[in-house]
Amino acid sequence: LILWQRAMELVVEVYRLTDEFPRSELYGLVSQMRRASVSIPSNIAEGWRRKGDKEFNRYLTIAYGSGSELETQIEITRRLPFGATLNYTKVDSLLIEVMKMLNAMINK
Repeated sequence: LILWQRAMELVVEVYRLTDEFPRSELYGLVSQMRRASVSIPSNIAEGWRRKGDKEFNRYLTIAYGSGSELETQIEITRRLPFGATLNYTKVDSLLIEVMKMLNAMINK
């Protein structure tokens, strides 16, 4: 699935972004953002393997929720002093793309 591929790219970009965070955030936002991002392709994959449309849709909805968590965590980061200088371009564009694709698949 192209959706899964984009979600995997998002994970890599979240890891790159969070590598720039201060060490004091290792067990805070870094951990939260990485787990939320990893949850997206993981739930897409799990739902896909279950083969039922109802189950797949359920896991897509869980992935969408994880994307919403990640959106919030990115916004929190932007508002913190260390986050003002970070480059969010790739993460933002991938997250928007993944969320649109998830939304479309959930609603079809």
